[in-house]
Amino acid sequence: MSPRTERRSPVMADVAKAAGVSHQTVSRVLNDHPNVRPETRTRVLEAIDELGYRRNLVARALVTRHSRTLGVVSFNTTLFGPASTVDGIEQAARAAGYFVSIVSLRTIDTAGMRDAIDYLADQGVDGIVVVAPQRSAAGAFDGLPRGMPAVAVEGQHVGEVSVVSVDQANGARLATEHLLDLGHETVWHVSGPSDWLEAEGRIEGWRTALEAAGRTPPEPLAGDWSPRSGYVAGRRLAAMAEQVTAVFVANDQMALGVLRAFTEEGVKVPEQISIVGFDDIPESEFFSPPLTTIRQDFGAVGRGSIEVLLRQIETGQACERERLVVPPRFVTRASTSPSR
Repeated sequence: MSPRTERRSPVMADVAKAAGVSHQTVSRVLNDHPNVRPETRTRVLEAIDELGYRRNLVARALVTRHSRTLGVVSFNTTLFGPASTVDGIEQAARAAGYFVSIVSLRTIDTAGMRDAIDYLADQGVDGIVVVAPQRSAAGAFDGLPRGMPAVAVEGQHVGEVSVVSVDQANGARLATEHLLDLGHETVWHVSGPSDWLEAEGRIEGWRTALEAAGRTPPEPLAGDWSPRSGYVAGRRLAAMAEQVTAVFVANDQMALGVLRAFTEEGVKVPEQISIVGFDDIPESEFFSPPLTTIRQDFGAVGRGSIEVLLRQIETGQACERERLVVPPRFVTRASTSPSR
């Protein structure tokens, strides 16, 4: 019985021979070098396709000192916002020709964030994006390796690190002003967790809009982003239905809980109380009633964070701080109406 022969994977020299060009020309085509004639580029690409050649990325990394891999640190990707942010980052990185290595933390603190950053740095990533929505992550960037390109998403507190974020305060202001323009005397607020920067920004925008209109902001009802916490807040608001006519809820999932509580208590939306959410999750338009909300463009956040990071990688200026703010968009549906 003859031993089984295994087919050898094609190498760059095989591509060069099949295309009738030099090894250097194949390398130029693979690296998208401009000084290659179109007909030559076509022959090389056809040879690559015919042979099924795959470049050795490990060897390439040793030569170029770039792994073409970006690290991402995130927290609690079961939540719509962080999950959508990571997805936007990954899609933008792949479009730019980079792989992504993701570390998702179950709890967020400085020590855990630093461990995640060290892990990615040891893998040889070219740069790191940290989805840093909580103040407890504030010290994570102190542990960055010297010269490591890095970007924080929703991380206003990170000092000299570049930041990409949605304008949370402006989104909350738009929501509150919409309700005031409908004739509501004031707007109540179900807030997110106190340690989250996004929750802070939304409280700030809500309060600013009320004060600009000469209204005293009511005490916010604290939630934790979950529908259950929205349901608890909704029960409290339903008990005050005679004085509450408008509510801005800090995310759509909590707004779902508020709607459930109102339904159980016989409070009609929007006839008795108008509601605006935040995020525009895919289910929002199918709530009962369809939810008026603030849309965050997570695709733009992902593209922006990768663009900022790649500028650092390409220029070698890892410490040059940039600030990119993505505007939110107001989405009108059926959960709001003029004050009764």
